[in-house]
Amino acid sequence: MSPSSAAGFLGRDSARGDAARRAAARRRGAARRRGALLGLSVLVALIVVVLAMPLFRSAVNHFALPLTNQDIIRQQAAEKHLDPALIAGVIYAETKFDPRPSPAGAQGLMQILPQTAEFLAKRSGATTFTTADLATPQVNIAYGSYYLRYLLDEYGGSRVLALAAYNGGEANVSRWLRSARAQGRDFRTGDIPFLETRAYVRKVLNAQAEYRRTYATELGYR
Repeated sequence: MSPSSAAGFLGRDSARGDAARRAAARRRGAARRRGALLGLSVLVALIVVVLAMPLFRSAVNHFALPLTNQDIIRQQAAEKHLDPALIAGVIYAETKFDPRPSPAGAQGLMQILPQTAEFLAKRSGATTFTTADLATPQVNIAYGSYYLRYLLDEYGGSRVLALAAYNGGEANVSRWLRSARAQGRDFRTGDIPFLETRAYVRKVLNAQAEYRRTYATELGYR
């Protein structure tokens, strides 16, 4: 091979090497850009998730542990010296904040029986009460809260006994208490013979704790 041929060959080889290096550099640059775009996409997705989390938690809470009429609940709790979460817990156990008449005729958010409402109306001195008023959240929660306060006073502040009476009736609770006292023992939740009432009491107490924890601001704890 002549010197001039060798030079031409080396020049072409060098050009091909430069082209290969430029192509490799372009591939590396493209890979870096793809990596940067992927990282940016992940970052944006994380930001969206973080921003959406409060809304997601709110939606989950509303579905699993609904709360409405919190202003009325706070008002009645203050007037009747009750824990607002206890009122919310009773509403949750009774209707899950979706009022509908029961087969027994109980009505409204707190499922007040008309005869119970009439008793409470007379006891509280109300003179204009009608059964139709129980469909109104303000009236229903007021009567339900009044009844809770009455039962708590009747049973020495015991939530277990008050809630058992709210669900199972005062006459039954009084009979259970007499039986327990005759046997010389305290009455506990597990002593409630009605399975439905026993489950109801536990459901309300669990819901009370959850409402206090989940809706501290809405129920006026802070």
